[in-house]
Amino acid sequence: MSCKSPWSRREALGAVLLAALSPAVRSQPALEPLPEWPLRAQARFRVFGLHVYDARLYAPQALDAQRWPEQPFALELEYARDLKGERIADRSLEEMQRQGELPAAQAQAWLAAMRATFPDVRAGDRLRGVHEPERGARFWFNGKPRGEPLAADFSRRFFGIWLHPATSASDLRRRLLGL
Repeated sequence: MSCKSPWSRREALGAVLLAALSPAVRSQPALEPLPEWPLRAQARFRVFGLHVYDARLYAPQALDAQRWPEQPFALELEYARDLKGERIADRSLEEMQRQGELPAAQAQAWLAAMRATFPDVRAGDRLRGVHEPERGARFWFNGKPRGEPLAADFSRRFFGIWLHPATSASDLRRRLLGL
């Protein structure tokens, strides 16, 4: 059988290529959806009286204040003001270092990952991080996946910004953990 026009040859070639590539396309992992866990706690974070963000904690069950690193959860921050992503990353690293010594090379790698992940935010924007104890952290910005998944040791330190006993935001921690 021969094709009568160049256009139909292109269509035929396209169909053959599509058929050849279909198994490869199907084998790629789909993006995992954002977990739909119930809201467990929420609190407003202020610095010198200025509203910075509202924090919401979602989890399949209530978090244990001592065992939170072993439990899955999501923490969403809804920003009340505009902030630069680079500043969010820098401040996050400072807070992560409050939990204990962090090797310089590790700190720089995590800072680079956070700077690549955290966008500039405007009032009303939502950044949600999901902590999965064995897998690490994943992030969504305004409901869309953002950045690459980050390791479990990063995840424990990052979410420790709000949940670790050494946090600088102890009142926020108490409210999120129901203490």
